[in-house]
Amino acid sequence: MEKLIITAAISGAEVTKEHNPAVPYTVEECVREAKSAYDAGASIIHLHVRHDDGTPTQDRERFRVVIEAIKKVCPDVIILPSTGGAVGMTDDERLQPTELNPEMASLDCGTLNFGGDEVFMNTETTIKNFGQRMIDRNIKPELEVFDKSMIEMAIRLGKKGFIKSPMHFNMVMGVNGGIGGDLRDFSFMRHSLPADATYCVTGVGRYAFTLAMLAIIDGGHVRVGFEDNIYLSRGVLAKSNGEMVEKVVRLAKEFGREIATPAEARQMLGLA
Repeated sequence: MEKLIITAAISGAEVTKEHNPAVPYTVEECVREAKSAYDAGASIIHLHVRHDDGTPTQDRERFRVVIEAIKKVCPDVIILPSTGGAVGMTDDERLQPTELNPEMASLDCGTLNFGGDEVFMNTETTIKNFGQRMIDRNIKPELEVFDKSMIEMAIRLGKKGFIKSPMHFNMVMGVNGGIGGDLRDFSFMRHSLPADATYCVTGVGRYAFTLAMLAIIDGGHVRVGFEDNIYLSRGVLAKSNGEMVEKVVRLAKEFGREIATPAEARQMLGLA
């Protein structure tokens, strides 16, 4: 079985210090959390950025500053910036980090009801535009799918030339408005992917480590981090993103999976 790629989603756009004091806002805090995850075994840092007061932003310059600061301490790590941004941002706002030509970027493949009046909008036109932007800039998209219909959307737009194959999916499971995080749901999503695709799984909240274990056993890859979950175990707040990565590494060792370095992850994802 190939080595395990671990992604650390170090902050997100919704979770705050009120949820967990270790959630990073400032450049220095983002560097601290990225390094903790990298040192523990993460090859990829999925990056949202904030202003120092915690307000989410897609500002290109803020991304540039944070990425350069992370690269100083983790020079070979893969940075995967978000183009999801936060609810209510325009497409042009969300696309700003692609102007920095990262190796990878997220590409959300459908609209989702996050709860209350919050709707995360991704029209077919948006997905096409984002996909074409990434093709034009030679950025590999990580296809964020929250339900099977989003996998179908990605496959259909791939056939139309807006997403290149082989595709790399992130199955985000257990989020409000999306598919659940049980074994049945994992199997349904996993077996809906194209045969030549790679994937990681993101378990939201209480699903974080059970889904990580399923992905490890199945030969897939894993994302953990404060964007998706703030607890190391039931009722125990994680002290860092690194603590969560360390837990995934321990699970991987139990099932005989070695951990991929950034260089190995690049080869496996077709970036090198």
